Amino acid sequence: MPKSMTGYGRAQRLSDGREVLVEIRAVNHRYYEFSARLPRTCMYLEEKLKSFLSGKIARGKVEVSVTITRPEGKDALITVNRSVAEGYVNALRTLNREMGDGEHAWLTDDVTLSSLLRLPDLFSVTKEQEDEDAVWAVVSDAAAEALDSFVAMRTAEGSRLAADLSAKLDGLEQMLGQVEAIEPSVAESYRVRLYAKLKELLGDTDIDEQRILTETAIFAEKTAIDEETVRLHSHIAQFRELLQSDEPVGRKLDFLVQEMNREVNTTGSKAQELRITKLVVDMKSEIEKIREQIQNIE
Repeated sequence: MPKSMTGYGRAQRLSDGREVLVEIRAVNHRYYEFSARLPRTCMYLEEKLKSFLSGKIARGKVEVSVTITRPEGKDALITVNRSVAEGYVNALRTLNREMGDGEHAWLTDDVTLSSLLRLPDLFSVTKEQEDEDAVWAVVSDAAAEALDSFVAMRTAEGSRLAADLSAKLDGLEQMLGQVEAIEPSVAESYRVRLYAKLKELLGDTDIDEQRILTETAIFAEKTAIDEETVRLHSHIAQFRELLQSDEPVGRKLDFLVQEMNREVNTTGSKAQELRITKLVVDMKSEIEKIREQIQNIE
């Protein structure tokens, strides 16, 4: 069964105090388009995720979102600037002596650890360097589970689309059968109308039966739709085969719909029968519904 292009999947992992959330979402797009929303410090994951999904998603506008959280301060590295601390202490003590009489301190030396903590630039706080391989191991594990959920959702939606498309093909083929049933009588109806018209115009004058038959044959050749109906049957059969495929078939289905529409249009342009014209309008409407639905097939 074909897959839908829309889908969503998510998964979470917890490892080494690191919580990872991966979300994959996709909407319709003519081609495959990838984008990622990542933490500023983890931009290196973009190419890894793009490569990870390559070949697993054929069409769609795909966005992967990764959120990584750690307990506050877990990845912080705090260091003491000893030279700055010693400089502060020496400067304060020198100031104290200078404010005294040169030999005795001006104030009691009460420099304490708590007073030093209030001084700027005493501590340096830096983020601990992430182990990229360790982060990727957790992210890729979550991404694999999210992808499974994403594909399952696409497959389920694709199955529903295939069932609905199959029903629409049945309706289209039924209308095509009605056209084929009417078509043989079109030439005979033309012969009868032509004879009646000539009879009305010529009155009792003899009518050339051979000429009427010749004109009817020319009309029948010009309005013959056998080739169009045969090709349309073939396109419908190919469409059904593709609906059974597990491979990406969206573009092939799009091509077939164009060809189906072409055959119906040609049938409509040749038709000289009101009943066929009405059926052609209905067939074109049904093909348009099919075309709209396959825009969501991968």
